Amino acid sequence: MERLLINPKNPQGRLIRRAAAVLEDGGVVCYPTDTVYGIGCDIFHKKAIERIYRMKGKGHKDPLSFICPNLQGIAQYAHVSDHAYRIMRRLLPGPYTVVLPATRLVPKMMMSNRKTVGIRVPDNRICLMLLEEFGKPIVSTSASLPGGEILHDPDEIAEALAPHIDLFLDCGPLGLEPSTVVDLTGEEPVVLRQGKGPIDLLV
Repeated sequence: MERLLINPKNPQGRLIRRAAAVLEDGGVVCYPTDTVYGIGCDIFHKKAIERIYRMKGKGHKDPLSFICPNLQGIAQYAHVSDHAYRIMRRLLPGPYTVVLPATRLVPKMMMSNRKTVGIRVPDNRICLMLLEEFGKPIVSTSASLPGGEILHDPDEIAEALAPHIDLFLDCGPLGLEPSTVVDLTGEEPVVLRQGKGPIDLLV
């Protein structure tokens, strides 16, 4: 595993480019978000996604979410109603994962049985720079092992996840609270998981 120390306020471009190259080669990267450290890969690289499923001890019935750079990016991969768009403008970028009906661009293994998908736009400069450099959505699942305990200390992450990831963008310790998950497929938003994002913004 390649561990790179990255500045959270002024991320080094060469490190972002290196992480994007690993993703392009089908690698798995651990990166900071505005909530917890995320583990991700190219959403179109089946073998890399399978690696993440094995690492997390998850089955395909528990689909992985992914990150996009902005609302326009979300609209490529999800059907967004006017109602959902108005809510998303309040929430994103921010510590929320929105569940929406998937478009045909989304690989089947990234969808739920309901043909929905979870998407984030993190309020994190490293994430947004990586998305811009890579040019495609990136899988986003919390840095944890089977059992679900989230890892926030970089040394713990490096030790526990070294066999499973190819590159680690280390910006120092992060929090332990994941994103709030909001289902926007219906007429009213439904909170599926309360996390870092406050739910009063949904009203």
